[in-house]
Amino acid sequence: MSEQETHEKQEQEQLILDTVDKFLQKEVRPYAIELETSDTYPDEIVEQMKAMGLFGCIIPEEYGGLGLSASTYAKVIELISREWMSLSGIVNSHLIMAYVTLRQGTEQQKQHFLPRFATGEIRGGLALTEPNCGTDLQAIRTVAKRDGDDYVINGSKTWISNGIKGSCYALLVKTDPQANPRHAGMSMFLAEKRDGFNVGRKLKKLGYKGIDSAELIFENYRIPAGCLIGEQEGKGLQTALSGLSLGRINVAARGVGVAQRALSESLSYSQVRETFGQPICQHQAIQLKLADMATKTEAARLLVKQAADALDRGERCDLEAGMAKLFASEAAVHNSMEAMRIHGAYGYSPELVIERLYRDAPLLAIGEGTNEIQRTVIAKRLIEKYPV
Repeated sequence: MSEQETHEKQEQEQLILDTVDKFLQKEVRPYAIELETSDTYPDEIVEQMKAMGLFGCIIPEEYGGLGLSASTYAKVIELISREWMSLSGIVNSHLIMAYVTLRQGTEQQKQHFLPRFATGEIRGGLALTEPNCGTDLQAIRTVAKRDGDDYVINGSKTWISNGIKGSCYALLVKTDPQANPRHAGMSMFLAEKRDGFNVGRKLKKLGYKGIDSAELIFENYRIPAGCLIGEQEGKGLQTALSGLSLGRINVAARGVGVAQRALSESLSYSQVRETFGQPICQHQAIQLKLADMATKTEAARLLVKQAADALDRGERCDLEAGMAKLFASEAAVHNSMEAMRIHGAYGYSPELVIERLYRDAPLLAIGEGTNEIQRTVIAKRLIEKYPV
């Protein structure tokens, strides 16, 4: 890429980020606390996000999307998460579905689904988790049986983002429950809501409110064989994993956003709150906290950039994405707690953003693979990458 092309790309990225930031300041910041406290789905905000093309962030322009790089997408997610993390989840789960379609789908599937995903005409997410299956995806029990030109699916999913408001999901199933190894019997479908596809209850959560997390129930749900991603059985686990690198980069970017907001609020508050005749930012105990918070935030941001750049280059990036997700989510947890301590009783009040950050942050250490699992993934990749 020439110097001029690089400059033009940077200008375009900055224009996108400035547009998103202005939207967030005007349309999200004034309403986020109220919507989150009442656990209200932000329909009007979502419609504006559709109009901006945010549901087509990483979908190539040839399919009607914005065609953003993973690096730019991560910066967009960081900005969104600074204001209200729930909005990033509404986008992320949808875009993982789009990403696995782009990476693993047939050209016919891409032509049919991606333009409608990009506009938000069809929105949805990723349906992996089941009541008895989280981290161990090979233990899923939802089964799809071939019946002529269709498959008939029975089973259930839980903790599915966009489960109520969405209309289509990348659905992981067993097409051969007896397969050995287990992953050889797994497949993934693009499943739109129709007869036999039922939505269960909306699940209550500590934080991450506004976005709908729900149960999905399949009772003799009939789906055309052409909706099997890649139109080949036995590739479901690989398809799901191909989307998780993008998902982990998203979660890591959310962590940076939450960590940065906690830091920014703490920097501001510590300069106006006084004790013993001086602003608390002059007390060494507070300075130590601010220094650690800033260092963790910047380190997390650099890890996210490293992972996103690797994805943009088309390289395997599960190591980089795992490290970014692990560190950034722990930075968010740490900073939200330190912000609570710095703000004291004010941080404990739902009238300020601090208590929301404190409730949102733990999800990042759990979602897209727990941080305990991230550590094992990182270690195994290191051993594989650097054998003796």
